[in-house]
Amino acid sequence: MTEDDHTGQDHDHDHSHLTETESRVRALESLLTEKGYIDPKTLETILQTYEEQVGPRNGAKVVARAWSDPSFMEWLLRDTTAAIASMGYTGRQGEHIVALANTSRVHNVVVCTLCSCYPWPVLGLPPSWYKSSAYRARVVIEPRKVLAEFGLTLPDDMTIRVWDSTSEMRYIVVPMRPAGTDGWSAQDLEKLVIRDSMVGVRQALTPADASAARAAGKGVRHV
Repeated sequence: MTEDDHTGQDHDHDHSHLTETESRVRALESLLTEKGYIDPKTLETILQTYEEQVGPRNGAKVVARAWSDPSFMEWLLRDTTAAIASMGYTGRQGEHIVALANTSRVHNVVVCTLCSCYPWPVLGLPPSWYKSSAYRARVVIEPRKVLAEFGLTLPDDMTIRVWDSTSEMRYIVVPMRPAGTDGWSAQDLEKLVIRDSMVGVRQALTPADASAARAAGKGVRHV
């Protein structure tokens, strides 16, 4: 398999355009904003919280448990939806999820080429770049170059597999466990898992990365 193989299944994105409900929601949002009932900046802050913090923390807990519990890792890769549900993470956009484990030879990255299918229960709301037409088009054609733009440069001999999410199947990447974490608890490992590593555009943080973030007083954001 070559680096630009597109391994997602053929599919019909039946929600590649706004549904009637989504159109109504947008119209209502515009009306409420116009009348001064809601503040667009406040709404954006709330959305960013769910996009970058709340949702991705669920996924981080799943990955950390998989890293620290081989039996759970095996279950996660065999029946992802059930394994995730056992941790209480279920709901809309999470009915069918597949976990993809990165290795030293294979790197997985996720896209939705026609819209923005995304596993909300474990990753929250999709970031703006994931929904952008540039990312959706380019990561399939030139994944190595796109990953480099995210700051992730992979060895030339590593295979990159691009998975296309659909309205019926969504993916979560299990990044490789960082070196130097032997004996770490799941709670400590969780701090190394960032949202972008579960999409496949970045690696998990190293212990040094996490320490540097804490020293800078920034904490670890799930971006």
